[in-house]
Parts: sequence; C-alpha cells; structure tokens
Amino acid sequence: MNHQIRRVGLVMILLFVAMFAQLNYLQVVRADHYANHPGNSRNAVRDFGEIRGSIRTADGHVIAESYLNPNKKSNYTYLRRYPGGSLYGHLTGYFSFTFGSTGLERQYNAELAGRKTALTTKRLSDMLRSKTVTSDVTITINDELQRFAARQLRKRKGSIVVLDPRNGEILAMVSYPSFDPAVFAGTDFGATQRAFAQLNADSDKPLLARTYRQRFPPGSTFKVITTATAIETQVAGPETIYPLLRSLPLRFSTRPLRNFGGSECGGSLSAAFRVSCNTTFAQLGLDLNPERLANGAKSFGFNRRPPLDISPGAAESFFPPVGFFVRNDPQLAQSAIGQGNVNATPLEMAMVAGAIANGGKIMRPHLMHDITDSDGAEVEGEPGGEWMTAVSPATADAVKVMMIDAVERGTGTRAAITGVQVAAKTGTAQTGRNTAHAWTIGFAPADNPRLAIAVIIEDQPDSGAATGGRIAAPVVREVLTKALELL
Repeated sequence: MNHQIRRVGLVMILLFVAMFAQLNYLQVVRADHYANHPGNSRNAVRDFGEIRGSIRTADGHVIAESYLNPNKKSNYTYLRRYPGGSLYGHLTGYFSFTFGSTGLERQYNAELAGRKTALTTKRLSDMLRSKTVTSDVTITINDELQRFAARQLRKRKGSIVVLDPRNGEILAMVSYPSFDPAVFAGTDFGATQRAFAQLNADSDKPLLARTYRQRFPPGSTFKVITTATAIETQVAGPETIYPLLRSLPLRFSTRPLRNFGGSECGGSLSAAFRVSCNTTFAQLGLDLNPERLANGAKSFGFNRRPPLDISPGAAESFFPPVGFFVRNDPQLAQSAIGQGNVNATPLEMAMVAGAIANGGKIMRPHLMHDITDSDGAEVEGEPGGEWMTAVSPATADAVKVMMIDAVERGTGTRAAITGVQVAAKTGTAQTGRNTAHAWTIGFAPADNPRLAIAVIIEDQPDSGAATGGRIAAPVVREVLTKALELL
C-alpha cells in the first residue's frame, strides 16, 4: 500500500515539475514571441481608444493618425484613421480592438503609444503637467513615388519594390490587390468581423502583403545569382563558351530542357545572359553542382529572413537543400533558371539587384526613417548598416556589365531610359496554371546606382507575349524614371 502511495506521489511530483517547466518556458523563453504574435490582440485592446502618434511618409504625408471620437458617449476617446487608404494597407497595417494590430502599427506600437524606454523620463515630467507623450514614426517611403508605382500596376495582380541599394531604405512598396485598414479601426465590432471575413475569403488575398510575404518562382531573374555564383567560384566567366543548343538532355529524365520558343542559343556566358538562354544556364547550374549553387543563393539572402522592420516580418525566400538534388539533375537545371522549387519575394529580388548595384553588399532593408517625440526631438534613427555580403566587388561589376548589355541589346530593352544607363534582368516564370509571372529586376543609374527595383506582374496568359521583357520591363522604366525625377 505504501509502495503505491509513493508511486502516486512520485508521479504527482513529476507532473508538477513538468507543469512548472512548461509555465516558465511559456512565460520566460517564449514570452516575447507570444506578446508580439499578430494574433495577440491584448496590446491593441489595452491601447484602443488612447491617443497614438502618427505615421507619415518621408515627404510629409500622414498615413495613420489618431482623432478625437465625435461620439461623446463612447468608451473610446480616440480612434485611428488611415488617410492613405489601401495604398498603404500592407505597410501601416491596422490597429483593431477585435483583431489586434499588424504592420508598422504593431512593429512600432510602443513608440506610437509613448511607452518606449527612451521616453520614460520625459513621461514622468510630463505626467506632472498632465501632458500626453507619444511618438511619431516617419518612414522612408516617398508618397508621390508610391502613388505613381501603384498606378503602373493598373489593377493587375503584382508588386513593385524600389529601394536605395546604398543604405537599404525602401522608397516604394506596393502590391495589388490591397485593403483599406479603416475597416478594422471602428467601434462597430460586428462590421469589423464581417469585413475581415469577406477579405479573408477573397481568392485574390487582398490581406496578403505580396511584396514581402508572398513567394513566387523568380524565373530568369534568378540567373543573376547563377551567374554571380559561377564567376565568384571561378566555375565560369563572362567569356566561357557554351554550345549552341535548342534543348539540353538531362540525366535521370527523358525530357530535355528547352529554350523559350524553341530558339537556339549559346556562345559566351555574356551572350547567353543577354538573350536569357535557358540551356546555357541549366548547364551552368549542373557545372556549379548543388552545393555551390545553394551556397550562392544563400549568400544573396535565400533561406534567411530579411530584417525588415515590419510585423509579422518578411518571409524567407526559398532554395532547396543540397540533398534535394541527389540523382535529380532536372531539378538542379530548373533551379539554375529560377524554376522548379525556387521561390522568392519581390523584396528579395529587389535586394538581389541592389547587391549587384552596391558592389556585392546587401544593406539592411528598412522602412523606419526616424522616430520623434511630441516635441519633435528625435528618439530613434533609422536602422541602417550592412546585412550581408553576397559577392566580391569584382564579381558584382562583371554581372553589372551583363545586366547593362541586356538592356542595351537583349531582353531588357523596354527598361531603357533615354540619357540614363539602366542595368536589368528580365524573367518569365511558368506557374503550371497556364499562366506566367512577368518579372524584371534592375537598378539605375548603372554608373552610380541610387535605385534598385523589382517588378512582378502575376498570372499573365502563358503566351509568347507574356514575358518579363514585354510586360514588366516597361513598368521598371516608368517607375525608375519617376524616381530619378523625384529623388
């Protein structure tokens, strides 16, 4: 009998220890994760109805602000409004009693609500004077460029990201479709729930920030990485010669890899890059081998989460692990041309272009320019600095020359700007749904890059005309032209 009691006691002790360990894990180790999880609305519920600082663009346009609730009988003194509407829905996010907060509203919640540690001393003194302390967040986006870029999408599903490759500032970041965050900011919580259900059920996914949260096959824009990796590892150089082919036979497959439209191409690597020759780059991928190509993708940021300052954060772009390519030459060849299982966000591909523009260095992408308190004093400056090094300056320069050539004589001629040298790479990625994604990435001015860009127009009819060079390159030209005028 005593033996059984001891056994029960031992089990109870073990259960208590396990429960104690789990509680400590949740409350200490995972506390920050759960506190900042997008599904956690506790912070928004606590702050809802309180005054918050504003969010504004670099050129002074307010895109989120608090206003005094005209309903004096309401329990909520202040409400949130979004003058930028759906143009900024994926950036500001929303501040909702029902669904919590997302985007910049969540990322900089402590600052906007005036609870940042740097404000503590000021808060204590201001409390004695009954003064409310909040902070305003200024972001790097240029409002005029943002609006212009959105118009270039012409209500086609797609994304545009423009950044400064020298410091990582995001100058424009738009995608369509989007949503108006105002639908979540009101006090009619039933209407808020209905609006969320309707948006969430929409097959076009307007709540999804496609620019930094959605991954797509990058198509031939990935050849920038394949080329840079080959040059960096000395597997091939700009003048390395490849045979003229219409298709490339592959081990472990009865189906050869074909060039676009059945064309024949090859010659030097530079010539193949100019016309985006699939057979050359498929062979180049095989020559590199899985380990080198995977490491090359990783050096440009694949399989790593970019440190973008927005909640819930940027998605990782994906390149398959080395083991995936064992006895799988077809997938290695497809990966080298940006097809198969390779997937990238538009933000990532803008950073790829930015790396070549910036001598091989990728700067930390960021949206916050500065944070100022109620008196206009700066509380925090922008989070700049280098994120990682993709390739050497010599390799970046070699790839830059090829990208310039692609605009002057190759697939990217529609990205050309009179009087400005542009470097670009086009891409057309088959989706398997009888559609294709039209891509172009690039930078300008090529001799002193100040702008890097990625454009994707999604799900275009899969025909000979639905190419990145025909559909996305003209958008690159127009947006870069506007950006150069403004900046």
